[in-house]
Amino acid sequence: MAIKAKGGNPADFALLIESTDYISSKYSGKDGAFMQIILIETFLDLMETRNFNRTAERLNVTQSTVTHRINALEAQFARKLFARNKGGTQPTAAGLRFLDHAKALQHQWHEATRAVETAGAYERSMRIGLQHDLAAHYAGEWLAAVRRELPATSIYLEVDYSSQMNRDLGAGDLDLAILFTPHYLPDLHYERIGDMHYEMVSNRVRRIEDVRPDDYIQAVYSPAFDRMHRQAHPDLSTAPIASGETTAMLALMQKLGGSAFVTRADAERLVRAGTVQRVEGAEPILQPVYAAVNVRTRHAHQHRRIISILQALLAA
Repeated sequence: MAIKAKGGNPADFALLIESTDYISSKYSGKDGAFMQIILIETFLDLMETRNFNRTAERLNVTQSTVTHRINALEAQFARKLFARNKGGTQPTAAGLRFLDHAKALQHQWHEATRAVETAGAYERSMRIGLQHDLAAHYAGEWLAAVRRELPATSIYLEVDYSSQMNRDLGAGDLDLAILFTPHYLPDLHYERIGDMHYEMVSNRVRRIEDVRPDDYIQAVYSPAFDRMHRQAHPDLSTAPIASGETTAMLALMQKLGGSAFVTRADAERLVRAGTVQRVEGAEPILQPVYAAVNVRTRHAHQHRRIISILQALLAA
């Protein structure tokens, strides 16, 4: 592909990027594609930090390396992508116009890398992120159904928290994520697909009036959950111990005793076992569950099927 950068019209800038071979021939050869994505990712990190030193720290390279990479991009476009001065680093108009293209190139590169690395018996592969509390109760049944409906697709499942999954989706390291807290980034599409139910149980008291902060284990499963909890139980929002993951909550209750919100499935299991009772007067808290994908794949068949399967399980 030929690129008309030097001496071109700034209005044509958005048309310059059509594939990843826009970097100069100095980065061609067997390592060319790798060097190209390195420059793209350096540019994207600097757009986020607006600081050469901070980007160097995050990428574990020297500041001069970051400068060299940005200079290489700017040389090819014959335009400054960043303005440097004593007040800091700010993107120029050209840098802002390049941003969406750079994100698309990064995403396409990661998709291509995974497709080649996983080539074999399957036609396609997908990397899926799943919120911790959802994994314990839905991962097995969900992925079993996915395998039946999409036998030609290989699945890699990453169990994580929302903040990391949002970052991984934005960077192209995940194809789809099921999470509690959307960040509504420009390149990502979110949709609410159901709710996770949490119920208060206790191995010490039976009524909400008898729950005391000093033997209460506060659940902080997400910012939204924390807000709803503080509205419903302001007197219990200063508990001495808190956790954001159900497995830890259950272990703390077993060792320390007390009261806490746990998933409905765990509450039912523990009540049947006779180790806890539901706390009377404590209404369940519903944590919204979201599916997140890149905007370019929000209508893709395999993404829709995977999301709809979990949506049905959450509604059951």
